[in-house]
Amino acid sequence: MERLVFSRMRTLQMSDSLKKIIWNLFLLTGGSVLCALAVNGILVPHEFISSGFTGLAILIYYLFPALPVGLLYLLLNIPLFILGWIYVGRRFFFYSIIGLFIYSICLMVIKTPVPVQDRLLGAMLAGIIFGAGTGIILRSIGSSGGTDILSIVLLKRFSIRLGNTVLGFNCVLLLGAAFLFSLEVALYTLIFSYVNAHMINLVVTGLSQRKAVLIISSHWKEICGEILKDMKRGVTVIRGEGGYTGAEERILYTITTFRELPRIKELLNRIDPEAFVVIMDTLEVINQRIGNQPHW
Repeated sequence: MERLVFSRMRTLQMSDSLKKIIWNLFLLTGGSVLCALAVNGILVPHEFISSGFTGLAILIYYLFPALPVGLLYLLLNIPLFILGWIYVGRRFFFYSIIGLFIYSICLMVIKTPVPVQDRLLGAMLAGIIFGAGTGIILRSIGSSGGTDILSIVLLKRFSIRLGNTVLGFNCVLLLGAAFLFSLEVALYTLIFSYVNAHMINLVVTGLSQRKAVLIISSHWKEICGEILKDMKRGVTVIRGEGGYTGAEERILYTITTFRELPRIKELLNRIDPEAFVVIMDTLEVINQRIGNQPHW
């Protein structure tokens, strides 16, 4: 009987692991297809520069068109994968190798033109598609290489937002584009990079935004019980003291999702309309249950 139970548990674990592998491969492939579509369908036909190492590969391709963009991107990523091996983690590293090859193949294979004639609209649309693709890739536990690795290292070590790292790297890249080609190309690419950075932040963290809530109320026990029981959210009770009255206070601190925030407001209005409440945006929340960051 014990062997049968153990065998079933092991089968379930293998099934869950297989589902996770398939899901992450789906994210890597879907994001790579979108990025390749933006590069070959809009950026290259309009002679723009992309973001990150993709942009560097395109820049080299414009100067030396003998090698395809996909192969150049693959070669440029070798030093970055050494960085990923040292600072991020083995699982992320191996998934990123898979993502790198998937993305490189997509760059070589997907050549579908996007019928956008206006260069400004093309830059904006490319930023939306490329940013969405990059964000989808970063929702997995790997990456497609390039500045994705650098972005995750800086996010984990210094809490620098993913899109901000991409935007900073692109500024350096744009200086090279303006010097080698023209200021107009650099400015169109800047528009692309700005939209791209905001789409990355939206897909990775914006759609799963968490709110930090501070509550000061004389009915703190009842409010705490409602949050714990009905909303199934953790609450930390902090001892405080009124600066003017000197009276002892209890401060409730909790993290909630954006969608659950109206329920907390309704709960507070019902129990204590006079409660003092502060609602704050969060940059990132790291936790298995309420966290909003992928576990790279």
